[in-house]
Amino acid sequence: MWRVARSLFRPAVVRLDVGRRYCVERPSVNTSFVPLHRPVMAEETVRFLEPQSNQIFIDMTFGAGGHTRALLEAAPSATIIALDRDPQAHQLACEMAKEFPGRIVPALGRFSELPTLLRSLVRYDRQRFYDGIIFDFGCSSMQFDEAARGFSIAHDGPLDMRMDKDRCPEQLSAAEVLARIQEQDLARILKVYGEEKQAKKIARAIVNARFSVKRIETTAELASIVGHCLSQVSEPTGGAFDFRQDKLRRPAHVATKTFQALRIFVNNELNEINYGMVLAKHLLRTGGKLVTIAFHSLEDTIVKRHLTGHVIADLASKVPLQYISQTLAYTTDTMQEVMKPNWRQINKHVVVPTDAEIGANPRSRSAKLRAAIRLGS
Repeated sequence: MWRVARSLFRPAVVRLDVGRRYCVERPSVNTSFVPLHRPVMAEETVRFLEPQSNQIFIDMTFGAGGHTRALLEAAPSATIIALDRDPQAHQLACEMAKEFPGRIVPALGRFSELPTLLRSLVRYDRQRFYDGIIFDFGCSSMQFDEAARGFSIAHDGPLDMRMDKDRCPEQLSAAEVLARIQEQDLARILKVYGEEKQAKKIARAIVNARFSVKRIETTAELASIVGHCLSQVSEPTGGAFDFRQDKLRRPAHVATKTFQALRIFVNNELNEINYGMVLAKHLLRTGGKLVTIAFHSLEDTIVKRHLTGHVIADLASKVPLQYISQTLAYTTDTMQEVMKPNWRQINKHVVVPTDAEIGANPRSRSAKLRAAIRLGS
């Protein structure tokens, strides 16, 4: 069950009725608070999507609805299907739908559940092609800021990390994963999903703590184990635990990559992203616009591979196709034949937030926006 070494990059082959079979809607969600959420690069998103009257868009990651609101305000008669796998975000979409009657269609589910959800929407079941799709990958500020969700090192809470909360009873929490997983599989997850150089050392420390002390059940316990494990290889800062610098040379807790890897594994994020990009190719009309916002290299690489045509059997290749086999000599003409991208990128390079936006919303610092136009088959 836990032999995951060969399945980390397995294509998301999902039957269309999976969501309806195993996941159930749970409407009792606490929405008594107003989430503090700033959509990342909302102005750039609207500029690239160019919303027009009577167009239909899909917001694949509704969150707190910042991008949806910006699109609706830019095109007063546009309609948006608001998808999110988080029941709390779905409830917020239902509340916003009252503010924009007839223009927001809330949908609860993952990317891989979208085909089933669209069929359940009578009006949009006949809508084959859409005008624009937006992805804002990763966790939302709401998830990070709520200690009970278990996503953040900064807030002590149960080690959960499930974006779906308890909507899918068979989905394991991060605590349940750490209670069952073997050391070599955990090391593989930390290395691939977290890009953690000390993956083996951390995996050994977690498994030893599980057997010799107690089951790891809170974010503080996991951060403590990783912090003590890596204290001799990190730079002291005088805090409770040592910190190190990330790729942007920002101070980051030594357990940050471990938390990222577990979150990605628990939620099957990379396979869902790959599946979402495949759906975008099939759902967008010719000339339809796609905007993606990624926050780390694993997400952005999958998007980049799809946009540039480095895709094999609908799965983003881990390496560029010209390096896929040393036995084949690719010429320029051959590569153009092998790589037939379904997209034309609007911006040659990624778009990053402005200094003003970073100052107002520091969490946007690592964001990378890509925009593309769907080409004809």
